[in-house]
Amino acid sequence: MEASARDSKPIHVLFVEDEFLISEWVSQSLSEQGFDVQTVTNAADALQHLASLPVDVLFTDINLPGGMDGAALARRAREMWPQLPVIYASARATLLKQDARVPGSIVVPKPYEPALVGRLLTAATKAATAAVPA
Repeated sequence: MEASARDSKPIHVLFVEDEFLISEWVSQSLSEQGFDVQTVTNAADALQHLASLPVDVLFTDINLPGGMDGAALARRAREMWPQLPVIYASARATLLKQDARVPGSIVVPKPYEPALVGRLLTAATKAATAAVPA
């Protein structure tokens, strides 16, 4: 049986996506897979969320409105939570240079299947948990 978010406590995902239909479709699919998904549409709201509520993994679009893109958001998020797993998504994923990404992050090209994203979220969270010293 494939590992999923349902295997233990729910994985808390902060999903940052400004396109409404994508946001609704993916957040519903991830919720059906057992994830606890909080959705915001821009980096400023994401940073407020990160400062006030627990998050296990950040899943963010690269192109965001409001003056801060997903790469800058991820860097700020890692300043707050150094071990936070980050998964980027973009239709122009190949344009995100390696040095613009936070270490250990994953890039998913759009369009993507939410089932694939669910597996990546689970794997990234498990890897981050295993990397934390006891």
